[in-house]
Amino acid sequence: MPKVWFITGASRGLGVEFAKAALRAGDRVVATGRNAAAVQAALGSATAELLCLDLDVTNDTGTQQAVKRAVSKFGTIDVLVNNAGYGHLGFFEEATEADIRAQYDTNVFGLFSVTRAVLPVMRKAGKGHIFNLSSAAGIRGQEFASIYCSSKFAVEGFSEALAAEVAPFGISVTIVEPGPFRTDFLTRESLRFSGTSVADYDERRERTQAAFETRNGKQPGDPVRLADALVKLANEPKPPMRFIGGKFALDVMDKKLERVRADIDGWRNLSAATDYPL
Repeated sequence: MPKVWFITGASRGLGVEFAKAALRAGDRVVATGRNAAAVQAALGSATAELLCLDLDVTNDTGTQQAVKRAVSKFGTIDVLVNNAGYGHLGFFEEATEADIRAQYDTNVFGLFSVTRAVLPVMRKAGKGHIFNLSSAAGIRGQEFASIYCSSKFAVEGFSEALAAEVAPFGISVTIVEPGPFRTDFLTRESLRFSGTSVADYDERRERTQAAFETRNGKQPGDPVRLADALVKLANEPKPPMRFIGGKFALDVMDKKLERVRADIDGWRNLSAATDYPL
């Protein structure tokens, strides 16, 4: 039985590859983006298996309408891919309140809005699979990406809690943690930079920003293979809570776990001593 996918941010990058992979698998796809024409340009004209919709995930009313149109055409939503997002780069002290709110409006609150709109459909069906796109930046905090990292850490915590809440309804949640994949993520279309500057950061800012720009087009991850992996996971009866994309992110996770374990073990006695005495 073909699955129905609802994918945000499907006009370019990983989102468009997720949509293509699902279509290759014989599934049906609702591909959404801020500009439906751009989505259609990337995926082709609408067919019996493809519906392209305008969706700004920061617009709750528009989100509800997009989900209704998806269900009207295909009857249900089996797989939700919360992919829409962008990266805000810069040192925290240089980020404005507007920078921070804009990052969270898309990466966190937009993801919440889409999930909230889709969950009633999945609960009614008694099944579903939600993929929430995190990042290696949701595993390990990194300088010059404090706002972006914090938004992905928020997605991680939300996803863990949500998984426990919806499991009784037959709904699974998988956090996808890609490392660097060869998309347009490191271009100006997907990155934003702080508009203010503090002189003490000048040298590090220029060096770090230049390093990000030189990596574009050289990322080791293959978007097509990641997309095919998601299709495979969508058909697993017991999918994982986390799926790490690529060797870079695997290495980040391994090192993070080592550091966390070292901190726990190194301070275990002091940690235990903060309880009331028995």
